[in-house]
Parts: sequence; structure tokens; C-alpha cells
Amino acid sequence: MTSRSRVDDMVVVVPGILGSRLADADGNEVWGLSGRALLRGIHTFGRSVKGLVLPPGLGDEHPGDGVRPLGPMRDLHGLLGVGTLVDGYDGFLGWLEDNFTLRRRGEKDEPDAPANLIDFAYDWRLSCRYSAERLAERVDEELGRWRASTPERAEARVVLVCHSMGGLVARQYVEQCGGAEVTRRVITLGTPYRGSLDALVYLVNGLRYGMGPLGLDVTAFARSLPSLHQLVPDYAALIPAPGEPLRYAREVTGLPGTDASLLADAARFHKALRESGAGAAYGVEYVPISGVLQPTPTTAEIQGEKVVGLLTIDGSDEGGDGRVPRLSSAHVGGTGRPAFTPWEKHGSLQNNTALRQSLYNWLTPDPPVHRGPEDAEVPLVVDVPDMITEGEVYELLARVPQDVQGHDRVAVFATPEGRPARTLSNLGGGRYVARLAGLAAGPHRVRVSTGKAGHVVMTALVLVVEGEAGDGA
Repeated sequence: MTSRSRVDDMVVVVPGILGSRLADADGNEVWGLSGRALLRGIHTFGRSVKGLVLPPGLGDEHPGDGVRPLGPMRDLHGLLGVGTLVDGYDGFLGWLEDNFTLRRRGEKDEPDAPANLIDFAYDWRLSCRYSAERLAERVDEELGRWRASTPERAEARVVLVCHSMGGLVARQYVEQCGGAEVTRRVITLGTPYRGSLDALVYLVNGLRYGMGPLGLDVTAFARSLPSLHQLVPDYAALIPAPGEPLRYAREVTGLPGTDASLLADAARFHKALRESGAGAAYGVEYVPISGVLQPTPTTAEIQGEKVVGLLTIDGSDEGGDGRVPRLSSAHVGGTGRPAFTPWEKHGSLQNNTALRQSLYNWLTPDPPVHRGPEDAEVPLVVDVPDMITEGEVYELLARVPQDVQGHDRVAVFATPEGRPARTLSNLGGGRYVARLAGLAAGPHRVRVSTGKAGHVVMTALVLVVEGEAGDGA
């Protein structure tokens, strides 16, 4: 059995937007379907979404609707049709317990039993300021219990490991809610410190899946969320008309689908975080993790009542993790550089193999443990659809940058869960392709490997939806 590396601090895992299960005032789960049950979300979430819409002018408060978080999402999850499929957190939390001296409080434990692995679920609809206040309350309670459990833990501090928007919640906690005094390190996985173009596209273009009585339209719900407005790019990302310079979304009057007051408040939110010196004063270390090389919308052009995402900014393709541009996920602290840049998609960062190995450097004071030889990693650009219809061929395109020696002679494999590995066909020039047929309806993980089938570089997530004949399920 592999020895567990010692961790003296308390580790808090903070999920991203959509990453916490929610219940209504009666205890009924209104957001939580994942894995194979995700396809039922068209109906179950469609019935409950009207009750989750937030009232205008809410600010940083709770609407008083009785909705509360239950825990982190366990498996693959997302809103159908909007390209936000994200892996769950159960596997990541289990890996932390297996490899470090970390423990969660079990269901049979006493309520006051000390634990040093905390999963912080929160109501992701609400302002990041509100969620940060709840994080502060939880950390105060749990860290006090952990420090009091034995004398040697009296000086324990907090390490926050955050996915996506969870990093903004954590940064607000550190910089504005007193968390700097007890926080040692903030590790963020694909956190949009300067926003994500996806948020702007969803607000303007709307969020709809399917047509007719079986369709799902959550546009009104999305447009009511302070959190989604806080994810709008906090950089000049919008081309109002051909030939015009880039502008901030808040500078464009009459932008469809957005709430001008929420955009203005989001700008104040980001400005306060940038200008705060609390983390620096207490020596808090930010460790931003940026997925790189993947095709990532970075700017957008207004075309009528819609915005169309572009992969470039000022003519340069800076890439990212497919959802968050590198210029956003790396932009924190004084260095302006990411500590680690895996070749990974946004939804799978928490389960990336190379990222997990690097966590040994940031969680434990133990000296590095030799974990065996690794194949030399080959950078991959992977372009795949987020969603296909049952019966459709899933086409996975991979590219090795031409500045990599032997880029046109790499063995690339694609392995859907539960199926054998497929070798990608070499198209020449560092381009490779696999066409996978017969994927059943539901979410799938497709592991992409180089060198040998077991050497996973990244994971592509795809949702296969039922065709018209199966829409009544």
C-alpha cells in the first residue's frame, strides 16, 4: 500500500459554478443530477428552474427562498446544450484521502469530530461575496476544531483548492473577509480571475436546449444570477462592430441579455480584489493552474442580437483550457505567471494526472517521493464537440505543435470509459483523428493518451443526447 504523505494544515476544496448540489426549502434536490441521470435534467431541472430565478436588485444577499447547498457534485454534470460539462469531485476528494493524511468527516462521525479535508458546497447562483462570507464561517468553525484537537495542530493554517469560480469565492474570502490571516496557500484550477467569455455568450445569446415541450430554456434563470455576471470578462473582450477596438462589456450600452447594474457591480468586485493587499501582507501564496493549448473563446464580436466567440485577441491565439483563456486563469498575484500549465480541458482539471502529482509540492512538507519513471509528455491540442446526438459519430481531432520534435510521428490514443483504446489516424503535419461510433446516450469520459494507451494526457468530456425517437424518456 502506498504511504500517505503528511499534511498538517486543513485543506478546503471549493467547487466551481454548478458544482454544488442544491435543495429547496422542503429538502427536495433541485440541482444535483449527474452521471447517467444527467439526461433526465431536461425535465427535472426544467420543472424546478422557475423557483430558482433570483429577484432583481438582490445584491450580495440570499433571496430567502430556502434553497441550500447539500454537497459537491459527485459525477459528470452540467446544463444540457451549453458546453459546460464538468467532472465531479468525489474522485478527487477520494484521491486526496488515499494519498495524504487527510480525512473527511464521515456520516457516522460526531458533528464536532475534527477533520482536515473539508468540501465546501455553496449556492452558486449567488454573488461570490455572499459565498465567501459563508466560506469564512465554515473555515472558522472547522479550523478551530482542527487546531484544538491536538497541541501540534495549534498553528495549522488553511490550504484552499478551488475549481473554476470557486477560486473567485476563495480569493474574496482571503482578500475581503479576513481569510488572509489563516490561509497559507490558494491553489486554483482554471479560475477565471479576469472572467470567461462563455459567461457573456450565455447571457447575451441565452441558454436553451431542444425545442417544443421537451425543450429546456433557462435563459431567464441565467440572466438573474449575480455569479454569472461576475464571470463576464473583466478585460476588453468585445468588438462592437467590424474595425472597432475591443471594449469592456459594461461599456457597450444596450447589450442584450445583460443587467447593466450587475455588470457594473461585477467590475467593482474585480477591482476590489485586484487592489486588495491583504493576501500579500500575510504572505498568502496563490498557485494558479492554467490549462493550455486548447481552443478557447477569448473575444467576441457583436452580430445583430448575438455575440460570436473568437479564439484570438488582437490577432493572437493565446489558448486556454477550452473555457477560460490563459490570460484570465493565470492573472493573479504579483508574478502574473501560472505555477503549472497542464494540457487539459477545463472540466477535467481536478482529475488531471500531472496536476495531481504536482499537488505533492503544495500540500505536504514531506520531501518528494519517487513515484516511478514517466514518459516524456507531449503537448496536445484537442478539439472535440461537447455534445452529440445518439448515433452520431464522435470525431476527436488532436494536434501536436510543429515546434515539438517528432510532432508528426506521435502515437496518440483515445479510450472511452469501458471500451478499448483506439489509435488515432495520422493525418500528417502533426494532425491526428479518431472517429468513435456507437457511444450510448449519457455522459462519457474519453481519455487521450500519448506514447502508450495508459499515459493519460487529458480527458475529453462529451454528452450524448437521445435522438428524437428517444426524447420521451
